[in-house]
Amino acid sequence: MKIGFNLLLYTGHVTEENFAVLPKLKKVGYDGVEIPIFDISDPSHFKKIAQACKDNGLAVNAVTVLPDEEHNAISPVAANRQGAIDHLKKVIECAHQGTVGNICGPFYQVLGQFTGKYPTETELEHAAEVHRAIAPVAQAAGITLAIEALNRFESHLLNTMEQAASYVRRVNHPAFGTMYDTFHANIEEKDPIGCIDNVYATGKLNNVHISENDRGTPGKGHVNIVGAIKHLKSIGYDGWMTIEAFGGSLPDLAAATRVWRDFFPSTEEVYTDGFACIKNALA
Repeated sequence: MKIGFNLLLYTGHVTEENFAVLPKLKKVGYDGVEIPIFDISDPSHFKKIAQACKDNGLAVNAVTVLPDEEHNAISPVAANRQGAIDHLKKVIECAHQGTVGNICGPFYQVLGQFTGKYPTETELEHAAEVHRAIAPVAQAAGITLAIEALNRFESHLLNTMEQAASYVRRVNHPAFGTMYDTFHANIEEKDPIGCIDNVYATGKLNNVHISENDRGTPGKGHVNIVGAIKHLKSIGYDGWMTIEAFGGSLPDLAAATRVWRDFFPSTEEVYTDGFACIKNALA
């Protein structure tokens, strides 16, 4: 099992100012980091991030989103769906420059944008067309994809592991898989741990996020993180397990994820106590 840390706790665009945390994460014992790829204006910038991570012995994964309606995979407007394809191709270019192994996230719809209706077959197929177009691009770059089912307050297309597994089968590409997130499962699943089996059965469980019920320090809330990790280990999952926690440093992200107060006394607590939570569960 490889343990990672999502740098969204600090920033939506990693720069040299954020590099100081990398040796601290390595010292604690992390194997890698997960970087946001939101600003795609300069793919070469991600080479600097890759080098800084390499210098600290850390592998790199990434998280991304679709920014607006003009780049929306489930849009009824064909030009917007093409915009989603173009955007994700640029994300993959940035990721390739950054030596990223896996890209995760809810890159099927605009975060927090709803129709007021249940997801439709048309929306699912529109999204799948987008992902069938970009999955071969990711594969050629040596990158796997992990689509993320979110809770009902952030998205409507995919909320559960059963829906995510069905969607992976719909796209049907070897580079395209999904992920499990303890926070979202805690909200949406009748069995937040047993639901893992739905997606593990696809053979494409490409990532795991360890996130507490309040988005704070893993192990300090009421999500059964230890139970989830033990179950993942018992069924043979041996991929990335990445801590995802949020603060108020990014107003747009805070608004999207409904973060209205501090959930931890320091970011250091998140990456030290969170790491200890995972290691104790694995032991």
